[in-house]
This record gives sequence, structure tokens and C-alpha cells, in this order.
Amino acid sequence: MKAAIDRIEDGIAVLIPREDETLRFHLPVAVLPPDCREGDIVTILIERDGEATREGKERTASLIDRLKRK
Repeated sequence: MKAAIDRIEDGIAVLIPREDETLRFHLPVAVLPPDCREGDIVTILIERDGEATREGKERTASLIDRLKRK
């Protein structure tokens, strides 16, 4: 997804997706590429991490099991 950086205020960037200009995303500037400025177009990519999801579920199940044993 492509989005325009509308503005940056107090370390937060407001991005407007090119596909739907009624939406707004608020992201910390720290997650943007270096030297981004208002008016720049950025690409946003969100991917599901199946391996990390599985590990997180296993960790949670293990913690629940340990709590039940106490």
C-alpha cells in the first residue's frame, strides 16, 4: 500500500493511504525510513509472521500451564 506523509507532529507521522484518502494512520516517526518528510510517499507492508505467532501461543500455553500447577 502506498501512503503520503501528511504531517509529522510530536514524533508522530500521519499517513494517508493513496487508495482511500478518508483513512489516516498514525505511526511513530521512528518506524519510518530515515529522512522522511511531509509530502513523501512511502510503501506500507504488513505481513503475518506465522512462526512468531506459533512461538507466542506456545509460550502463553506454557505460562498458563505453570500457573495452573501452583
